[in-house]
Amino acid sequence: MAQGKTDGRGASGAHEAQAVIATADDRPAAAGAAPRRPGRPTGSARGPAQRTRLLDVALALFARQGIVDTTLGAIAREAGVTPAMVHYYFKTRDQLLDVLIDERFMPLRTALGGAFQDNPDDPVAAITQLARRLVDIAIEYPWFPPLWIREVISEGGLLKQRMHARFGNAHRLELIDCIAKWQKAGRLNAGLEPSLVFLSLLGLTILPLATSREWRNDPLWRQVSAHDIARHAIALLVQGVGPHGVTR
Repeated sequence: MAQGKTDGRGASGAHEAQAVIATADDRPAAAGAAPRRPGRPTGSARGPAQRTRLLDVALALFARQGIVDTTLGAIAREAGVTPAMVHYYFKTRDQLLDVLIDERFMPLRTALGGAFQDNPDDPVAAITQLARRLVDIAIEYPWFPPLWIREVISEGGLLKQRMHARFGNAHRLELIDCIAKWQKAGRLNAGLEPSLVFLSLLGLTILPLATSREWRNDPLWRQVSAHDIARHAIALLVQGVGPHGVTR
């Protein structure tokens, strides 16, 4: 919007009217006020705390509506900050996704994989520990179940594509190889398909937790706790559906 100007003979009527309706952003800075330097956008919350909050908001939106449908602008609106604030920390959505993988997903994957490393000779203990860790993670990070279902297990998930592009299948192959070795050693049911064990465990734990909002209002299901889900998954995988102690 144009501002009023003088030509040595006084402002014209039109220029005076424009000066009256000028907004605060259009007016020159007050005398003595230093202009803002390029760099971090102004705001009440800055630094690591703001960056962490933006990551939390991004995860919640990704879990709720998917990565494809979530722009940096949408994250800014949800967080109540300007788009410039988000762009200061994350130039692109791909960069944001890489940060989330490095800082949020990789520590969780390491914790989950630790169940196998902690129990190299006891597959039942490893699977039991893994089921409990999955549930514990889902309780601590509510975004984890819906995001995992939407972006990792489902076809075409951007998170799965990004992680595969960066890390390949090495981690997954290690888990499958571990299952196969336990089977050959007679420590695990030979009838199991190694590539489906982890997926089966996810289906028994993460899937019901991801849909918990839907069935919490169901009178038949709402009494089921997260720990009940873990107990059920462990019992089904370790003991099957037959009576405990019965051999066939």
